[in-house]
Amino acid sequence: MARVYDNWERLVRATLKREQLRNVGQGHERTSSGIAGAVPASLGSSNIDAILQAADEIQEEDPNVARILCEQAYSMAQNLDPNSYGRGVLQFKTGLMSIIQQKLAKRDASRIDRNHDIERLWQFYQLYKRRHRVDDIQKQEQDLRESGTFSTNLGELELRSTEMKKVFSTLRALIEVMEALSKDADPDGVGRLIMEELQRIKTADATLSGELTPYNIVPLEAPSFTNAIGIFPEVRGAISAIRYTEQFPRLPADLEISRQRDADMFDLLEYVFGFQKDNIRNQRENVVLTIANAQSRLGIPVDPDPKIDEKAINEVFLKVLDNYIKWCKYLRIRLAWNSFQAINRDRKLFLVSLYFLIWGEAANVRYLPECICYIFHHMAKELDAILDHGEANRAPSCTNESSASFLEKIIFPIYETLAAEADRNNNGKAAHSAWRNYDDFNEYFWSPACFELRWPMRKDSPFLLKPKILKGKRTGKSTFVEHRTFLHLYRSFHRLWIFLAVMFQALAIIAFNSGRLNLDTFKIILSIGPTFAIMNFLESSLDCLLMFGAYTTARGMAISRIVIRFFWFGLCSAFVTYVYIKVLQERNQQNSNSFYFRIYILVLGIYAGVRLIFALALKFPACHTLSEMSDQSFFQFFKWIYQERYYVGRGLVEKFSDYCRYVLFWLVILSCKFTFAYFLQARMIRPLVKPTQVIVNLRISKYSWHDFISKNNNNFLTVASLWAPVVAIYLMDLHIWYTLLSAIIGGVMGARGRLGEIRTIEMVHKRFESFPEAFVKNLVSPQAKRVPFDGEASQVSHEMNKAYASIFSPFWNEIIKSLREEDFISNREMDLLCIPSNTGSLRLVQWPLFLLSSKIFLAIDLALDCKDTQADLWNRICRDEYMAYAVQECYYSVEKILHSLVDGEGRLWVERIFREINNSILEGSLVITLSLKKLPLVLSRFTALTGLLTRNETPDLSKGAAKALFQLYEVVTHDLLSSDLREQLDTWNILARARNEGRLFSRIEWPKDPEIKEQVKRLHLLLTVKDSAANIPKNLEARRRLEFFTNSLFMDMPPAKPVCEMIPFSVFTPYYSETVLYSTSELQKENEDGISILFYVQKIFPDEWENFLERIGRGESAGEVELQGNSSDSLELRFWASYRGQTLARTVRGMMYYRRALMLQSYLERRPLGVDDYSQNGLPSTQGFELSREARAQADLKFTYVVSCQIYGQQKQRKSPEAADIALLLQRNEALRVAFIHVEESGSTDGKVSKEFYSKLVKADINGKDQEIYSIKLPGDPKLGEGKPENQNHAIVFTRGEAIQTIDMNQDNYLEEAMKMRNLLEEFRRDHGIRHPTILGVREHVFTGSVSSLAWFMSNQETSFVTLGQRVLATPLRVRMHYGHPDVFDRIFHITRGGISKASRVINISEDIFAGFNSTLRQGNITHHEYIQVGKGRDVGLNQIALFEGKVAGGNGEQVLSRDVYRLGQLFDFFRMLSFYFTTVGFYVCTMMTVLTVYVFLYGRVYLAFSGLDRAIALEAKMSGNTALDTVLNTQFLVQIGVFTAVPMVMGFILELGLLKAVFSFITMQLQLCSVFFTFSLGTRTHYFGRTILHGGAKYRATGRGFVVRHIRFAENYRLYSRSHFVKALEVALLLIVYIAYGYTDGGAVSFVLLTLSSWFLVISWLFAPYIFNPSGFEWQKTVEDFDDWTSWLLYKGGVGVKGDNSWEAWWNEEQMHIQTLRGRILETILTLRFFLFQYGIVYKLHLTGKDTSLAIYGFSWLVLVGIVMIFKVFTYSSKRSGNVQLVMRLVQGITSLGLVAAIALIIAFSDLSIADLFASILAFIPTGWAIICLGVTWRKIVRSLGLWDSVREFARMYDAGMGMIIFAPLALLSWFPFISTFQSRLLFNQAFSRGLEISLILAGNKANVEA
Repeated sequence: MARVYDNWERLVRATLKREQLRNVGQGHERTSSGIAGAVPASLGSSNIDAILQAADEIQEEDPNVARILCEQAYSMAQNLDPNSYGRGVLQFKTGLMSIIQQKLAKRDASRIDRNHDIERLWQFYQLYKRRHRVDDIQKQEQDLRESGTFSTNLGELELRSTEMKKVFSTLRALIEVMEALSKDADPDGVGRLIMEELQRIKTADATLSGELTPYNIVPLEAPSFTNAIGIFPEVRGAISAIRYTEQFPRLPADLEISRQRDADMFDLLEYVFGFQKDNIRNQRENVVLTIANAQSRLGIPVDPDPKIDEKAINEVFLKVLDNYIKWCKYLRIRLAWNSFQAINRDRKLFLVSLYFLIWGEAANVRYLPECICYIFHHMAKELDAILDHGEANRAPSCTNESSASFLEKIIFPIYETLAAEADRNNNGKAAHSAWRNYDDFNEYFWSPACFELRWPMRKDSPFLLKPKILKGKRTGKSTFVEHRTFLHLYRSFHRLWIFLAVMFQALAIIAFNSGRLNLDTFKIILSIGPTFAIMNFLESSLDCLLMFGAYTTARGMAISRIVIRFFWFGLCSAFVTYVYIKVLQERNQQNSNSFYFRIYILVLGIYAGVRLIFALALKFPACHTLSEMSDQSFFQFFKWIYQERYYVGRGLVEKFSDYCRYVLFWLVILSCKFTFAYFLQARMIRPLVKPTQVIVNLRISKYSWHDFISKNNNNFLTVASLWAPVVAIYLMDLHIWYTLLSAIIGGVMGARGRLGEIRTIEMVHKRFESFPEAFVKNLVSPQAKRVPFDGEASQVSHEMNKAYASIFSPFWNEIIKSLREEDFISNREMDLLCIPSNTGSLRLVQWPLFLLSSKIFLAIDLALDCKDTQADLWNRICRDEYMAYAVQECYYSVEKILHSLVDGEGRLWVERIFREINNSILEGSLVITLSLKKLPLVLSRFTALTGLLTRNETPDLSKGAAKALFQLYEVVTHDLLSSDLREQLDTWNILARARNEGRLFSRIEWPKDPEIKEQVKRLHLLLTVKDSAANIPKNLEARRRLEFFTNSLFMDMPPAKPVCEMIPFSVFTPYYSETVLYSTSELQKENEDGISILFYVQKIFPDEWENFLERIGRGESAGEVELQGNSSDSLELRFWASYRGQTLARTVRGMMYYRRALMLQSYLERRPLGVDDYSQNGLPSTQGFELSREARAQADLKFTYVVSCQIYGQQKQRKSPEAADIALLLQRNEALRVAFIHVEESGSTDGKVSKEFYSKLVKADINGKDQEIYSIKLPGDPKLGEGKPENQNHAIVFTRGEAIQTIDMNQDNYLEEAMKMRNLLEEFRRDHGIRHPTILGVREHVFTGSVSSLAWFMSNQETSFVTLGQRVLATPLRVRMHYGHPDVFDRIFHITRGGISKASRVINISEDIFAGFNSTLRQGNITHHEYIQVGKGRDVGLNQIALFEGKVAGGNGEQVLSRDVYRLGQLFDFFRMLSFYFTTVGFYVCTMMTVLTVYVFLYGRVYLAFSGLDRAIALEAKMSGNTALDTVLNTQFLVQIGVFTAVPMVMGFILELGLLKAVFSFITMQLQLCSVFFTFSLGTRTHYFGRTILHGGAKYRATGRGFVVRHIRFAENYRLYSRSHFVKALEVALLLIVYIAYGYTDGGAVSFVLLTLSSWFLVISWLFAPYIFNPSGFEWQKTVEDFDDWTSWLLYKGGVGVKGDNSWEAWWNEEQMHIQTLRGRILETILTLRFFLFQYGIVYKLHLTGKDTSLAIYGFSWLVLVGIVMIFKVFTYSSKRSGNVQLVMRLVQGITSLGLVAAIALIIAFSDLSIADLFASILAFIPTGWAIICLGVTWRKIVRSLGLWDSVREFARMYDAGMGMIIFAPLALLSWFPFISTFQSRLLFNQAFSRGLEISLILAGNKANVEA
């Protein structure tokens, strides 16, 4: 039986272990083995897993105690979940019980007396402590603490630290079990002993308590042996500063406080306000670190009892409460304290702590910064009253019956209202005006009326009232209503539109007056006055209209301002218009006295003067301060009318010099635009004047169709069709001028900033000598620059260079080491790239071998050819400075090595030889002393010697080395030296005797000294590497990184501060469910082409694959199966592949380089702790710097990395591989923290399941398990708004420091860039205008651009924006916002002002840019810096790119509606507003205008063709403004194909690659059809931007971020692009066909085609780009498969639950979902009406109708259409009834067919109907049919009620089938020709081909390759 139990236990353990290995991966540091690894997440709040882990640890030592621990774990599981409701709990209990039973069975049936369990446990506990010398270790630790240093003997310390963590983990489990069992133990026996031990641990055993208490960064609950951070004076000072003192109110006796720490301010705040314990712990650490870091910048305290300076506390106080102070000032209320001087430092710390605690527990209320100010204001007053009392009392506002709870009493009521409003938005589908978003709630507190909320807050307050459920009831908005309309564009930027309209009017008037400027013309030009007034009135009308929905709840002052402005501008426009009409009447009268003209001029002058005064006062920097100070009510009233006053947006002015810069920038653009528009581009306005006059006066008696409009209104539509394209281009071309000038300015600024100085590896080689000095000056802090010198100037210079090299070398070598770890370079390349330490006794600077390789051989060649003097030879060598270095180093190294190898006679020989050579060098007679022809022989002998010395010593090697040295002696003495010197040596007695006796070189001293060993290895490489290292490193990415890093050393950056004084920062990454780490199965899984991810990355990165195999010690022939066989190699393979994708693992590795860089910098600075133990002699080695406790603690003090894995808790419950991979990342990175939302479900008596939400922070413990650090309860589900910002918001409380870098999970970082982070952070203290920066913009490198042409286009486009584009936005335009990542935020500034993003549903879909808007509105300052870069992944397939651009365009559509854009548009001065417009929403408006220009032009020409006016005008006027239209179309075409987009790109190429490479790259892009791609992208942006503003529907679109080189199915492309591109392209094609068929021109059809070339290009691009850029898009087999797939999709009927990917019907229904509202239906109907124009125009052009233009003709055409529809229904009718009905239907269909053919034949024969008419009729009816379908879809409820829905759907299916065939036919035809597919592959993958990659293998798939 025992054997059965034994087998059962083995089976259970093996299964559990296999499960664990499958989930977590193999080969990492430490996994929970056995059942400890299978504890369900629902039991995670206990320490069951830790107890079971301890049981596993001590199983071998004492199985009985292990059994006791398992039983206790079972009891705990039973108590936590008695009914086993939790997921996996029942299985866990069953497995655990089985293991316990096996342990019992192993007792050989002897009884177990559980009464003695506690005694056994106690005995084992004492034994365990003695065995592991816990008490001794604690004593040693105490001694180390008192000595003040940790960094001696690093390896031993790290080993001991790791071991002690395991011991403490086991002790913790034993103590917990003992404590549980001691309740039943004998109170006088072992129970008493246990209680005493527990008491001793709590009171005295600080180390054990510290190790047992989970902590984040600083072990505040108790000191920790394994963490040195607590020894830092500033940290001790900060802890001391918050300590509780006697003058504070007495705390209650029953208040629980950890005995390992003193009571502090947070204990009082916890008791008074009822904050959660973990919120208290979290913010206690936050405040301690904030104060400590503020102090470290002022100076480290040196007292034994360190104190914090008052200045540090004041700095923290003013920064944290800055927004609160401004809020009070704005509302004109008193602060919670009397005056800054009146409050002492303790009160300041209390207030700062209170603010952080409120913020830390506010959850979603954190998005309402002024609401937090309101809460803080009242709680601070309550705290003030409590602090004035002797006893601590609970605050009334937070008190329940018996306890206090801040969350329940303060936050929960606000959250409930927020949640109710969020529910009302119907998952983002409801109109924005129907519910209050976060901004609406926050803006309630911008008015003194917010104090009506009272304190404690009234539950019946209007603010807290939940929205009514009844439909039609509006929820209160406050200051802004986001109605969905394009009118927001006019309202937000009305000054721009007024300016353009007025200027166009003036230019047109001058043109119509033939350019004459006289009094008469001047009077007409003054008509701009009424235009200006009316357009202002229109803006004020829109204010009234778009505030609808907020009138009942908005502030009275805001409403009254709107009404006053409405009436004021109404009266002004009426008065100005009236007076101007009188002026015109006077002009027409003879002998008029110009009375009204003078009044008009006076009025305009006064009005212009007043506007100018207010513009200057509010926008001009110098005057703004005065206007702010003015208290004149009269002035303030008019200022208020002119510009609304908000809490945000005040003081949006810049420094005068900055103001002048961007004003000058725009004056240049405007002068270029208007000069070009009128004079140089005279082809735009002036040529249209004469045709316009002719058309207006033209009297046409007969139109080609039945005319309604043009006859009696001077051909108004004709004039409009002529001018509309010109006006469209006029409105858009300002953006073209902006693009051109910004490219020039950006290029000049980049050149001034020294970008692109080092752009090739050859430049790196040439300038390497200057790198150490530049590095030391910029990137090394003064604390590490310990280089004292004295002596002569030349000597000092030489010593300085060597000192610089010695400081530079450890940093450079770590960079090279990181490149090797990342497999960008091989071991050999690493050896060649590393620089020697330069700390030895060698007298010259030693450079890396890649600079010196082959130089010795070249020098010997020069010496062999030398026929001149020594000086000539040396001059020739010195022409290559690195050759001179190599020769000198070789000479000195040989001397030093030989000197170290021998003693006695041998050493005398060495000294004599070198003395003779040195003398001959001084005398200039070296070529005489030595026979230079013999140098190669000497070199070969010495190389043989060094080759032996580089290996480890053995007796045989020792003999061989002695023999090699003797051979060297022979060659030097008898071959190299001159004859007379040879004779002297041969006759030297001492040497001769030793040689004759065989003692000479018989024994050598093998190199033991590390310096000599390093020199031997280096010299051997120097003498053996014959090939040039000019191409080292070979890898392009390694080259790019080294080029950028070395270039950045010469750029302007702030000097580095010591690590202890730098600004602390956090990195923050939101993560949802993307790939963390590729699993083995994912790597091996093949797609339909037989391509696996592993195969793909091996082929794309072949050199890196070879380097990887070399790193793990495998040969190049190692296969996947071989690697999978080894668990360690398998895990390394997973990481290697993941580091080449867009995975979380890659991001985490990159961001953890910050910590590594800080540890290295801190270690080399050697900050003294307690005593000054730093030795000034030499610089320390970096060996083991990562093990230094001081360096690690210093890095942790300055750097925190939090990954917010929103659903990590759910992933753990599901045991998903992502959870296991995240746990693996936690284990590999000790400083990594993961925050997530934990959901606890609990049942209630009524059967409902209630959920509680917690925000948790975890790290990995020593056993590799998640250790919970904090768990903060939330008021409810945190996801009320957009997912990503809500994910960031819940976790931001766990960040630390004064700065926070937002990093997406598709980003990367590099060690060399991480070294510059402390320089970047110093920018926060630099002068960047009148305000310090609040966001630091950082350059990105797009690392996904190297494979396909699409990825390259996208990469170039993105790179030009994130470099040159943002450079100009920051300076001179001052409108850079936050465009995603990796910007660095001022953390304190932003968390006190609403966070680092906005989260309201849909409106804030582009959450990132709103952080920039918010920062700017709140008087922030956003800068851009290019000396540091962060890696960024981008989408690489066309579909991914389209989805991404769709998301961004939709986000911009929502921005148009937002209050942030409105306020910035209104509050910026005119020129800054222009910058803001054209760099945000204006870019998308201009993109849309580009496409609309095509439509406007073509519909205008089609109108002229249908009406017959084009022929009449041409015959009458002989001209029709074609030059203007040519210009319009050319401009439109250049914009369309991305020429202007490419200008900044080309400028970036020139700057960073050089002119030749830039030209080559641009030509290559054109050959790869980049213009097709840009034209296609134009359509994507236009579609999503326009649809979002019209109908909404903007949403986050997951793009996948995977490797995309797979073939996309035809049907998949059709679904994605049908409505956005194909329909629109076919409409344009239809217009063009009609234009060619019916238009009139002298040149005929060819002239039409040439004129409309750009439009044809657009059609082709939009129809075929998805297939041109589709891998294997023209492969015949794929084409056949695509056709089958498409037809099955098209014909599949679908049903309930069927997705659009599988059925055309389901997809068609999904496509209509965006039309939801009545307004949307009306707009869609209006837009659809354009399709009826075709039928109306064509029927009058038929031969059949002749010249008849009666309306009856059009009516008859509808009858024909109805007939066609009926015939269609007859042919498509299918009955489900009996066979007889089917037979009848077939008969009817046959008769109908015959009748139809006969009817057509008869009509053609006996009437004027021609074959051409039949085709024309098809052309007419196709758009009409599409219009009917669109109207049917728009009004689907009505259509359904009429029973016509099925017919509409079938018509739509037929249309989609037709469109698909039009696109598919050319593809099928081209697929017949094999060379087309080959050409396409070259086109798509030119980048890869140029790198010699096997793309054909990738495209063909792996299967054929493997089979072969």
